[in-house]
Amino acid sequence: MNLFDLSGKVAVLTGASKGMGLEMATALAEHGATVVISARKQDQLDAAAAGINEAVGADRAIPVACNVGQKEQLEHLVAATRDKAGPIDIVVGNAGVNPYYGPTSDIPDDAYEKTMQANVQANLWLAKLAVPDMIAKGAGSMMFTSSIGAFKPSVMLGTYGMSKLALIGLVRNLAAEFGPNGVRFNAICPGLVKTDFARELWDNPEVADRIMKDIPLRRLGEPEDFRGLAVYLASDASRYMTGQALTVCGGSNMWA
Repeated sequence: MNLFDLSGKVAVLTGASKGMGLEMATALAEHGATVVISARKQDQLDAAAAGINEAVGADRAIPVACNVGQKEQLEHLVAATRDKAGPIDIVVGNAGVNPYYGPTSDIPDDAYEKTMQANVQANLWLAKLAVPDMIAKGAGSMMFTSSIGAFKPSVMLGTYGMSKLALIGLVRNLAAEFGPNGVRFNAICPGLVKTDFARELWDNPEVADRIMKDIPLRRLGEPEDFRGLAVYLASDASRYMTGQALTVCGGSNMWA
């Protein structure tokens, strides 16, 4: 049990008011961490934090609103985390956007810039803000949500996939830069998960059935499928793993 013990650890999560982010935050709290959860809407965060605290029977969840596309809001998130919970041990960068659906060659400049800023640059900002705490301790873990879309082209979701491939590149570079300080960086690459974010891809029964036929486990992902992975990457159980892109897709991209 000590291998996965997060008692006394402080985690900050983005995109954590619902879906995968909320499930990961709950799992970290269940294993002893104090979790500062963020998203854009404070009311949803308040409800999510209350749910986590009820589930674990302790006040371990702290809600702080943050739009990751705004650097000053990330600065406030990190400062609030230190003020309310202490130095940061764990970062889960789960927030992401996809404002455009269509060919990359037709994407408007503002949609391209929003996609790359929220999915890539914001995670660099967050990493740079949080890493001093981890360097001071000689240990820490950051994980960022990428996608299996990073591994193949798409005529309709290509720019989103590009941003997620760039995020993997960012993770690898940060892993190389901060490995000597004991700080680890890894990417999580989900397949199609039944979240609100991906609803347009799975809410059509015919489309969902077609996709499931290409998944060896014959089901779509569920947000709770990422609870264990978050605990693993946050804990000493993964202390020799860094710079990796972990594909969690029911087997659909087993060769990626």
